[in-house]
Amino acid sequence: MTGTATPAASPRRVLDVAIVGAGFSGLGMAIHLERAGLEYVVLEQAASLGGTWRDNHYPGAACDVPSNLYCLSFEPNPDWSRVYPEQAEIEAYMNRCADKYGVRRAMRFGTRVTSARYDERTALWRIALDGGEEIAARFVVSATGGLSRPKLPEIEALEAFRGALFHSSRWNHEFDLTGKTVAVIGTGASAIQIVPAIAPKVGRLLVFQRTPAWIVPRDDRPRTDAERARYRRHPWTQRLSRLATYIRFESRAIGFTRAPGLLRLMEKQVRRYIAHQVRDGALREKLTPKYTLGCKRVLMSNDFYKTLARKNVALVTEPIVRATPTGLLTANRAEHKVDAIVAATGFHAAEAGSPFPVYGLEGRELNDTWRDGAQAYLGTTVAGFPNLFMITGPNTGLGHNSMIYIIESQIAYILRAIETVRAGKLQAVDVRPEIQSIYNAEIQARLAHTVWNTGGCRSWYLTRDGRNTTLWPGFTFEFRRRTKRFHLGDYRVVAPPEAA
Repeated sequence: MTGTATPAASPRRVLDVAIVGAGFSGLGMAIHLERAGLEYVVLEQAASLGGTWRDNHYPGAACDVPSNLYCLSFEPNPDWSRVYPEQAEIEAYMNRCADKYGVRRAMRFGTRVTSARYDERTALWRIALDGGEEIAARFVVSATGGLSRPKLPEIEALEAFRGALFHSSRWNHEFDLTGKTVAVIGTGASAIQIVPAIAPKVGRLLVFQRTPAWIVPRDDRPRTDAERARYRRHPWTQRLSRLATYIRFESRAIGFTRAPGLLRLMEKQVRRYIAHQVRDGALREKLTPKYTLGCKRVLMSNDFYKTLARKNVALVTEPIVRATPTGLLTANRAEHKVDAIVAATGFHAAEAGSPFPVYGLEGRELNDTWRDGAQAYLGTTVAGFPNLFMITGPNTGLGHNSMIYIIESQIAYILRAIETVRAGKLQAVDVRPEIQSIYNAEIQARLAHTVWNTGGCRSWYLTRDGRNTTLWPGFTFEFRRRTKRFHLGDYRVVAPPEAA
Protein backbone atom coordinates (compact mmCIF):
# COMPACT_ATOMS: atom_id res chain seq x y z
CA MET A 1 0.00 0.00 0.00
CA THR A 2 1.37 3.44 -0.87
CA GLY A 3 0.73 6.67 0.94
CA THR A 4 -1.48 9.42 -0.31
CA ALA A 5 0.44 12.62 -0.85
CA THR A 6 -1.61 15.74 -0.40
CA PRO A 7 -0.08 18.75 -2.14
CA ALA A 8 -3.20 20.89 -1.84
CA ALA A 9 -5.12 19.87 1.26
CA SER A 10 -8.59 21.34 1.73
CA PRO A 11 -9.75 22.66 5.12
CA ARG A 12 -12.62 20.17 4.90
CA ARG A 13 -10.28 17.23 4.45
CA VAL A 14 -8.68 15.62 7.49
CA LEU A 15 -5.16 14.33 6.95
CA ASP A 16 -3.51 11.65 8.99
CA VAL A 17 -0.30 13.63 9.48
CA ALA A 18 0.98 17.14 8.84
CA ILE A 19 4.77 17.47 8.83
CA VAL A 20 6.30 20.91 9.29
CA GLY A 21 9.75 21.18 7.73
CA ALA A 22 11.48 19.45 4.82
CA GLY A 23 15.00 18.87 6.07
CA PHE A 24 16.39 15.42 6.86
CA SER A 25 13.78 14.92 9.60
CA GLY A 26 10.78 15.87 7.49
CA LEU A 27 12.09 13.94 4.49
CA GLY A 28 12.68 10.75 6.48
CA MET A 29 9.29 11.04 8.19
CA ALA A 30 7.54 11.52 4.85
CA ILE A 31 9.22 8.47 3.32
CA HIS A 32 8.07 6.25 6.19
CA LEU A 33 4.53 7.64 6.10
CA GLU A 34 4.45 6.97 2.36
CA ARG A 35 5.47 3.38 3.01
CA ALA A 36 2.83 3.07 5.74
CA GLY A 37 0.06 4.21 3.41
CA LEU A 38 -0.92 7.24 5.46
CA GLU A 39 -2.26 10.50 4.10
CA TYR A 40 0.13 13.34 4.84
CA VAL A 41 1.48 16.69 3.75
CA VAL A 42 4.88 18.34 4.23
CA LEU A 43 4.76 22.09 4.84
CA GLU A 44 7.98 23.94 4.04
CA GLN A 45 8.37 27.71 4.13
CA ALA A 46 11.39 27.73 1.80
CA ALA A 47 11.23 27.19 -1.96
CA SER A 48 12.90 23.75 -1.83
CA LEU A 49 13.73 20.91 0.53
CA GLY A 50 17.04 20.44 2.30
CA GLY A 51 16.87 22.29 5.62
CA THR A 52 20.39 22.88 6.91
CA TRP A 53 21.89 21.66 3.64
CA ARG A 54 19.76 24.04 1.60
CA ASP A 55 20.46 27.09 3.78
CA ASN A 56 24.17 26.68 4.55
CA HIS A 57 25.67 27.12 1.11
CA TYR A 58 28.58 29.30 2.21
CA PRO A 59 32.04 28.71 0.68
CA GLY A 60 33.60 25.54 2.07
CA ALA A 61 30.35 24.19 3.59
CA ALA A 62 30.71 20.50 4.38
CA CYS A 63 29.62 17.91 6.94
CA ASP A 64 31.72 16.93 9.96
CA VAL A 65 30.35 13.37 9.93
CA PRO A 66 31.68 10.90 7.31
CA SER A 67 29.43 10.35 4.30
CA ASN A 68 28.78 6.63 4.90
CA LEU A 69 27.25 7.53 8.26
CA TYR A 70 25.58 10.78 7.22
CA CYS A 71 22.76 9.32 5.15
CA LEU A 72 19.48 7.51 5.70
CA SER A 73 20.19 3.95 6.82
CA PHE A 74 17.89 2.43 4.19
CA GLU A 75 19.31 4.55 1.36
CA PRO A 76 23.12 4.28 1.31
CA ASN A 77 24.91 6.22 -1.40
CA PRO A 78 27.84 4.33 -2.94
CA ASP A 79 28.82 7.35 -5.02
CA TRP A 80 29.83 9.87 -2.35
CA SER A 81 32.77 11.78 -3.80
CA ARG A 82 34.56 12.34 -0.49
CA VAL A 83 34.88 10.84 2.99
CA TYR A 84 33.30 14.04 4.37
CA PRO A 85 30.56 15.20 1.98
CA GLU A 86 30.16 18.80 0.89
CA GLN A 87 26.93 20.79 1.10
CA ALA A 88 25.84 20.56 -2.55
CA GLU A 89 26.32 16.79 -2.62
CA ILE A 90 24.22 16.27 0.53
CA GLU A 91 21.46 18.51 -0.83
CA ALA A 92 21.49 16.57 -4.12
CA TYR A 93 21.29 13.28 -2.18
CA MET A 94 18.22 14.51 -0.30
CA ASN A 95 16.52 15.54 -3.52
CA ARG A 96 17.21 12.12 -5.06
CA CYS A 97 15.64 10.46 -2.01
CA ALA A 98 12.52 12.63 -2.32
CA ASP A 99 12.12 11.65 -5.96
CA LYS A 100 12.96 7.97 -5.51
CA TYR A 101 10.41 7.45 -2.73
CA GLY A 102 7.71 9.60 -4.31
CA VAL A 103 7.32 12.12 -1.50
CA ARG A 104 8.07 15.35 -3.37
CA ARG A 105 4.45 15.58 -4.51
CA ALA A 106 3.44 15.79 -0.84
CA MET A 107 5.65 18.81 -0.24
CA ARG A 108 4.19 22.29 -0.28
CA PHE A 109 6.99 24.77 -0.69
CA GLY A 110 6.74 28.46 0.06
CA THR A 111 4.18 27.60 2.73
CA ARG A 112 4.74 29.10 6.16
CA VAL A 113 2.87 27.79 9.19
CA THR A 114 1.63 30.69 11.34
CA SER A 115 0.13 28.59 14.15
CA ALA A 116 -0.99 25.10 15.14
CA ARG A 117 -3.90 24.62 17.52
CA TYR A 118 -5.29 21.43 19.05
CA ASP A 119 -9.08 21.34 18.78
CA GLU A 120 -10.25 19.47 21.87
CA ARG A 121 -13.78 19.14 20.52
CA THR A 122 -12.72 17.19 17.43
CA ALA A 123 -9.31 15.85 18.59
CA LEU A 124 -7.72 17.40 15.50
CA TRP A 125 -4.83 19.74 14.94
CA ARG A 126 -5.71 22.85 12.96
CA ILE A 127 -2.68 24.32 11.21
CA ALA A 128 -2.98 27.89 9.95
CA LEU A 129 -0.91 28.92 6.93
CA ASP A 130 0.27 32.39 5.98
CA GLY A 131 -2.09 32.53 3.00
CA GLY A 132 -5.12 32.18 5.26
CA GLU A 133 -5.65 28.48 4.56
CA GLU A 134 -6.21 25.98 7.36
CA ILE A 135 -5.22 22.31 7.35
CA ALA A 136 -6.71 19.72 9.69
CA ALA A 137 -4.71 16.65 10.71
CA ARG A 138 -4.90 14.00 13.41
CA PHE A 139 -1.16 14.15 14.07
CA VAL A 140 1.46 16.88 13.70
CA VAL A 141 5.18 16.22 13.36
CA SER A 142 7.37 19.26 13.94
CA ALA A 143 10.57 18.78 11.94
CA THR A 144 11.75 22.39 11.95
CA GLY A 145 15.25 21.55 13.17
CA GLY A 146 17.27 22.78 16.09
CA LEU A 147 19.70 24.84 14.00
CA SER A 148 17.40 26.68 11.63
CA ARG A 149 17.11 30.17 13.11
CA PRO A 150 20.26 32.27 12.56
CA LYS A 151 21.65 34.28 15.47
CA LEU A 152 23.25 37.61 14.64
CA PRO A 153 25.91 38.94 17.00
CA GLU A 154 24.73 41.35 19.67
CA ILE A 155 26.84 44.29 18.57
CA GLU A 156 25.82 47.85 19.27
CA ALA A 157 24.89 49.89 16.16
CA LEU A 158 25.33 46.91 13.83
CA GLU A 159 22.53 48.33 11.70
CA ALA A 160 24.69 51.42 11.09
CA PHE A 161 27.26 49.46 9.07
CA ARG A 162 26.98 50.52 5.43
CA GLY A 163 28.85 47.63 3.85
CA ALA A 164 27.60 44.10 3.10
CA LEU A 165 26.36 42.22 6.17
CA PHE A 166 25.07 38.65 6.12
CA HIS A 167 24.88 35.53 8.26
CA SER A 168 26.81 32.43 7.19
CA SER A 169 23.53 30.57 6.61
CA ARG A 170 22.23 33.39 4.41
CA TRP A 171 25.32 33.80 2.26
CA ASN A 172 25.17 36.62 -0.29
CA HIS A 173 26.73 35.12 -3.40
CA GLU A 174 26.04 38.31 -5.36
CA PHE A 175 28.62 40.16 -3.29
CA ASP A 176 32.03 39.68 -4.91
CA LEU A 177 34.66 39.17 -2.22
CA THR A 178 37.57 39.51 -4.63
CA GLY A 179 40.10 41.96 -3.27
CA LYS A 180 37.78 43.14 -0.50
CA THR A 181 38.50 43.57 3.19
CA VAL A 182 36.23 41.13 5.00
CA ALA A 183 35.47 40.52 8.67
CA VAL A 184 34.36 37.08 9.83
CA ILE A 185 32.85 37.19 13.31
CA GLY A 186 33.19 33.85 15.07
CA THR A 187 35.54 30.87 15.04
CA GLY A 188 32.98 28.07 15.29
CA ALA A 189 31.93 25.26 12.96
CA SER A 190 31.00 27.43 9.98
CA ALA A 191 33.82 29.96 10.38
CA ILE A 192 36.58 27.35 10.27
CA GLN A 193 35.24 26.28 6.86
CA ILE A 194 34.59 29.78 5.52
CA VAL A 195 37.94 31.31 6.47
CA PRO A 196 40.16 28.89 4.48
CA ALA A 197 37.74 28.99 1.54
CA ILE A 198 37.70 32.77 1.10
CA ALA A 199 41.19 33.76 2.29
CA PRO A 200 42.87 33.26 -1.12
CA LYS A 201 40.23 35.45 -2.78
CA VAL A 202 39.86 38.43 -0.46
CA GLY A 203 42.32 41.29 -0.16
CA ARG A 204 42.39 41.17 3.63
CA LEU A 205 40.58 38.95 6.10
CA LEU A 206 39.97 39.79 9.76
CA VAL A 207 38.83 36.88 11.93
CA PHE A 208 37.21 38.03 15.16
CA GLN A 209 37.47 35.43 17.92
CA ARG A 210 35.76 35.60 21.28
CA THR A 211 36.64 32.11 22.55
CA PRO A 212 38.97 29.65 20.77
CA ALA A 213 37.71 26.21 19.81
CA TRP A 214 39.37 22.83 20.09
CA ILE A 215 40.11 21.83 16.50
CA VAL A 216 41.24 18.34 15.52
CA PRO A 217 42.54 17.07 12.16
CA ARG A 218 39.98 16.03 9.57
CA ASP A 219 40.79 12.73 7.85
CA ASP A 220 39.12 13.77 4.61
CA ARG A 221 40.04 12.59 1.14
CA PRO A 222 38.32 11.85 -2.18
CA ARG A 223 36.63 8.48 -2.53
CA THR A 224 38.44 6.40 -5.12
CA ASP A 225 36.75 4.90 -8.15
CA ALA A 226 37.62 1.46 -6.76
CA GLU A 227 35.84 2.22 -3.48
CA ARG A 228 32.70 3.41 -5.21
CA ALA A 229 32.68 0.39 -7.52
CA ARG A 230 33.12 -1.95 -4.54
CA TYR A 231 30.24 -0.30 -2.67
CA ARG A 232 27.99 -0.72 -5.71
CA ARG A 233 28.95 -4.36 -6.30
CA HIS A 234 29.12 -5.39 -2.65
CA PRO A 235 26.78 -3.19 -0.56
CA TRP A 236 27.75 -5.09 2.59
CA THR A 237 31.21 -3.47 2.46
CA GLN A 238 29.63 -0.03 2.73
CA ARG A 239 27.44 -1.21 5.59
CA LEU A 240 30.56 -2.50 7.33
CA SER A 241 32.28 0.86 6.78
CA ARG A 242 29.24 2.62 8.22
CA LEU A 243 29.29 0.39 11.31
CA ALA A 244 33.02 0.92 11.87
CA THR A 245 32.58 4.68 11.56
CA TYR A 246 29.62 4.63 13.93
CA ILE A 247 31.62 2.72 16.57
CA ARG A 248 34.59 5.07 16.21
CA PHE A 249 32.47 8.19 16.68
CA GLU A 250 30.30 6.62 19.38
CA SER A 251 33.34 5.86 21.48
CA ARG A 252 33.80 9.61 22.01
CA ALA A 253 30.78 9.59 24.31
CA ILE A 254 32.84 7.70 26.89
CA GLY A 255 35.03 10.73 27.50
CA PHE A 256 32.25 13.29 27.15
CA THR A 257 29.87 11.60 29.57
CA ARG A 258 31.72 9.05 31.72
CA ALA A 259 35.52 9.26 31.77
CA PRO A 260 36.76 12.86 31.49
CA GLY A 261 40.31 11.67 32.02
CA LEU A 262 40.28 10.43 28.44
CA LEU A 263 39.64 13.98 27.28
CA ARG A 264 42.80 15.18 29.01
CA LEU A 265 44.78 12.58 27.09
CA MET A 266 43.17 13.74 23.85
CA GLU A 267 43.91 17.37 24.77
CA LYS A 268 47.64 16.57 24.82
CA GLN A 269 47.41 15.22 21.28
CA VAL A 270 45.46 18.25 20.08
CA ARG A 271 47.94 20.63 21.70
CA ARG A 272 50.70 18.94 19.70
CA TYR A 273 48.60 19.40 16.56
CA ILE A 274 48.20 23.12 17.31
CA ALA A 275 51.94 23.45 17.99
CA HIS A 276 52.73 21.79 14.67
CA GLN A 277 50.26 23.97 12.75
CA VAL A 278 50.92 27.32 14.47
CA ARG A 279 54.61 28.19 14.83
CA ASP A 280 54.02 31.69 16.21
CA GLY A 281 53.91 31.32 19.99
CA ALA A 282 51.73 34.39 20.64
CA LEU A 283 49.19 33.33 18.03
CA ARG A 284 49.22 29.77 19.35
CA GLU A 285 48.43 31.04 22.84
CA LYS A 286 45.40 32.94 21.51
CA LEU A 287 44.16 29.84 19.67
CA THR A 288 44.51 27.40 22.57
CA PRO A 289 41.31 26.99 24.64
CA LYS A 290 41.37 27.31 28.42
CA TYR A 291 38.42 24.95 28.92
CA THR A 292 38.17 21.17 28.72
CA LEU A 293 38.06 19.61 25.27
CA GLY A 294 34.46 18.72 24.43
CA CYS A 295 32.83 21.43 26.55
CA LYS A 296 32.13 23.28 23.32
CA ARG A 297 31.65 21.49 20.02
CA VAL A 298 34.90 19.83 18.88
CA LEU A 299 35.67 21.05 15.37
CA MET A 300 37.54 19.46 12.47
CA SER A 301 39.86 21.21 10.03
CA ASN A 302 43.16 20.63 8.29
CA ASP A 303 43.60 24.17 6.99
CA PHE A 304 42.12 26.70 9.45
CA TYR A 305 45.31 27.17 11.46
CA LYS A 306 47.44 27.34 8.31
CA THR A 307 45.13 30.00 6.91
CA LEU A 308 45.61 32.23 9.95
CA ALA A 309 49.34 32.31 9.12
CA ARG A 310 48.69 33.89 5.70
CA LYS A 311 49.94 37.45 5.26
CA ASN A 312 46.47 38.74 4.34
CA VAL A 313 44.76 37.17 7.39
CA ALA A 314 44.70 38.49 10.94
CA LEU A 315 43.16 37.10 14.12
CA VAL A 316 41.47 39.76 16.28
CA THR A 317 40.79 38.81 19.90
CA GLU A 318 39.96 42.25 21.30
CA PRO A 319 36.21 42.35 22.09
CA ILE A 320 34.02 44.20 19.61
CA VAL A 321 32.53 47.28 21.25
CA ARG A 322 30.26 48.47 18.46
CA ALA A 323 29.88 48.75 14.73
CA THR A 324 30.57 51.92 12.75
CA PRO A 325 29.35 52.86 9.27
CA THR A 326 32.67 51.58 7.89
CA GLY A 327 33.61 48.69 10.16
CA LEU A 328 34.00 47.44 13.73
CA LEU A 329 35.39 49.18 16.79
CA THR A 330 37.18 47.00 19.36
CA ALA A 331 37.88 47.53 23.04
CA ASN A 332 41.40 48.85 22.38
CA ARG A 333 39.79 51.73 20.45
CA ALA A 334 40.96 50.42 17.10
CA GLU A 335 38.53 50.73 14.20
CA HIS A 336 38.76 47.89 11.72
CA LYS A 337 37.47 49.18 8.39
CA VAL A 338 35.92 46.47 6.24
CA ASP A 339 33.83 46.13 3.10
CA ALA A 340 31.79 43.19 4.42
CA ILE A 341 30.90 41.50 7.69
CA VAL A 342 30.14 37.78 7.75
CA ALA A 343 28.35 36.72 10.94
CA ALA A 344 29.44 33.13 11.54
CA THR A 345 27.70 33.26 14.90
CA GLY A 346 25.55 30.14 14.86
CA PHE A 347 21.91 29.64 15.66
CA HIS A 348 19.35 29.98 18.40
CA ALA A 349 19.41 26.46 19.85
CA ALA A 350 19.04 26.04 23.60
CA GLU A 351 16.33 28.71 23.81
CA ALA A 352 14.98 28.54 20.27
CA GLY A 353 11.54 27.13 21.06
CA SER A 354 8.96 26.66 18.33
CA PRO A 355 9.16 29.00 15.31
CA PHE A 356 5.37 29.46 15.42
CA PRO A 357 2.76 29.40 18.20
CA VAL A 358 1.53 25.91 19.14
CA TYR A 359 -1.59 25.69 21.31
CA GLY A 360 -2.42 22.48 23.18
CA LEU A 361 -4.96 21.51 25.81
CA GLU A 362 -6.82 24.38 27.47
CA GLY A 363 -5.14 26.81 25.08
CA ARG A 364 -1.67 26.50 26.62
CA GLU A 365 1.08 27.67 24.30
CA LEU A 366 4.25 25.65 23.80
CA ASN A 367 6.83 28.43 24.02
CA ASP A 368 5.11 29.76 27.13
CA THR A 369 5.19 26.25 28.61
CA TRP A 370 8.91 26.22 27.88
CA ARG A 371 9.65 29.67 29.32
CA ASP A 372 11.77 28.09 32.09
CA GLY A 373 13.55 25.76 29.66
CA ALA A 374 12.42 23.39 26.93
CA GLN A 375 11.70 19.81 27.90
CA ALA A 376 9.99 16.84 26.35
CA TYR A 377 9.68 13.09 26.81
CA LEU A 378 12.35 11.32 24.76
CA GLY A 379 12.75 14.66 23.01
CA THR A 380 9.62 13.76 21.07
CA THR A 381 6.38 14.49 22.97
CA VAL A 382 5.32 17.24 25.38
CA ALA A 383 2.69 16.94 28.11
CA GLY A 384 -0.43 18.93 27.28
CA PHE A 385 0.01 18.64 23.51
CA PRO A 386 -1.78 15.46 22.34
CA ASN A 387 -0.74 13.82 19.08
CA LEU A 388 2.07 16.37 18.63
CA PHE A 389 5.50 14.91 17.92
CA MET A 390 8.81 16.59 17.31
CA ILE A 391 12.05 15.40 15.78
CA THR A 392 15.34 16.72 17.21
CA GLY A 393 13.42 18.14 20.15
CA PRO A 394 14.93 19.04 23.55
CA ASN A 395 17.96 17.00 24.65
CA THR A 396 18.33 14.98 21.48
CA GLY A 397 21.40 16.80 20.12
CA LEU A 398 24.78 15.10 19.91
CA GLY A 399 28.32 16.17 20.54
CA HIS A 400 29.89 13.03 19.14
CA ASN A 401 27.95 11.23 16.40
CA SER A 402 25.52 11.52 13.47
CA MET A 403 22.19 13.20 14.16
CA ILE A 404 20.61 11.04 11.49
CA TYR A 405 20.85 8.10 13.89
CA ILE A 406 18.76 10.06 16.41
CA ILE A 407 16.36 11.27 13.71
CA GLU A 408 15.67 7.73 12.52
CA SER A 409 15.15 6.56 16.11
CA GLN A 410 12.52 9.25 16.62
CA ILE A 411 10.82 8.55 13.31
CA ALA A 412 10.43 4.89 14.30
CA TYR A 413 9.00 5.90 17.68
CA ILE A 414 6.50 8.30 16.10
CA LEU A 415 5.37 5.66 13.63
CA ARG A 416 4.76 3.20 16.46
CA ALA A 417 2.79 5.85 18.34
CA ILE A 418 0.60 6.55 15.31
CA GLU A 419 0.09 2.82 14.73
CA THR A 420 -0.90 2.34 18.39
CA VAL A 421 -3.46 5.14 18.27
CA ARG A 422 -4.95 3.96 14.99
CA ALA A 423 -4.99 0.26 15.93
CA GLY A 424 -6.68 1.00 19.26
CA LYS A 425 -9.16 3.38 17.64
CA LEU A 426 -8.00 6.03 20.10
CA GLN A 427 -8.56 9.72 19.52
CA ALA A 428 -5.31 11.07 20.86
CA VAL A 429 -2.51 10.37 23.35
CA ASP A 430 -0.79 12.82 25.65
CA VAL A 431 2.38 11.99 27.59
CA ARG A 432 1.75 11.93 31.32
CA PRO A 433 3.28 14.99 33.06
CA GLU A 434 4.83 12.84 35.78
CA ILE A 435 6.51 10.61 33.19
CA GLN A 436 7.94 13.64 31.44
CA SER A 437 9.12 15.15 34.74
CA ILE A 438 10.84 11.97 35.91
CA TYR A 439 12.52 11.56 32.53
CA ASN A 440 13.82 15.14 32.43
CA ALA A 441 15.05 15.01 36.03
CA GLU A 442 17.09 11.96 35.02
CA ILE A 443 18.46 13.69 31.91
CA GLN A 444 19.50 16.81 33.81
CA ALA A 445 21.07 14.75 36.60
CA ARG A 446 23.16 12.87 34.06
CA LEU A 447 24.11 16.02 32.17
CA ALA A 448 25.38 17.59 35.40
CA HIS A 449 28.37 15.23 35.32
CA THR A 450 29.24 15.57 31.62
CA VAL A 451 31.95 17.72 30.09
CA TRP A 452 29.26 19.95 28.54
CA ASN A 453 28.21 21.10 32.02
CA THR A 454 31.50 20.87 33.89
CA GLY A 455 34.13 21.72 31.29
CA GLY A 456 34.53 25.38 32.21
CA CYS A 457 33.02 26.99 29.11
CA ARG A 458 29.87 28.77 28.03
CA SER A 459 28.41 27.07 24.96
CA TRP A 460 25.32 27.25 22.78
CA TYR A 461 24.26 23.98 24.41
CA LEU A 462 23.17 25.92 27.50
CA THR A 463 20.36 28.37 28.20
CA ARG A 464 21.13 31.72 29.83
CA ASP A 465 20.56 30.22 33.27
CA GLY A 466 22.93 27.31 32.55
CA ARG A 467 20.41 24.56 31.79
CA ASN A 468 21.44 22.12 29.07
CA THR A 469 18.31 21.67 26.96
CA THR A 470 20.19 20.60 23.86
CA LEU A 471 22.24 17.44 24.25
CA TRP A 472 21.59 13.77 24.88
CA PRO A 473 23.72 12.69 27.88
CA GLY A 474 24.79 9.24 26.76
CA PHE A 475 25.26 6.76 23.95
CA THR A 476 23.04 6.94 20.90
CA PHE A 477 22.29 3.22 21.07
CA GLU A 478 20.71 3.82 24.48
CA PHE A 479 18.43 6.45 22.91
CA ARG A 480 17.49 3.98 20.19
CA ARG A 481 16.73 1.30 22.78
CA ARG A 482 14.50 3.69 24.73
CA THR A 483 12.58 4.69 21.61
CA LYS A 484 12.31 1.17 20.24
CA ARG A 485 8.81 0.64 21.66
CA PHE A 486 5.92 2.99 22.23
CA HIS A 487 4.59 2.33 25.75
CA LEU A 488 0.98 3.40 25.90
CA GLY A 489 1.21 3.35 29.69
CA ASP A 490 3.44 6.42 29.50
CA TYR A 491 0.53 8.30 27.99
CA ARG A 492 -3.03 9.14 28.84
CA VAL A 493 -5.74 8.72 26.24
CA VAL A 494 -7.43 12.00 25.36
CA ALA A 495 -10.96 11.98 23.97
CA PRO A 496 -13.29 14.78 22.84
CA PRO A 497 -15.68 15.99 25.57
CA GLU A 498 -18.68 14.31 24.00
CA ALA A 499 -16.81 11.00 23.81
CA ALA A 500 -15.43 11.15 27.34
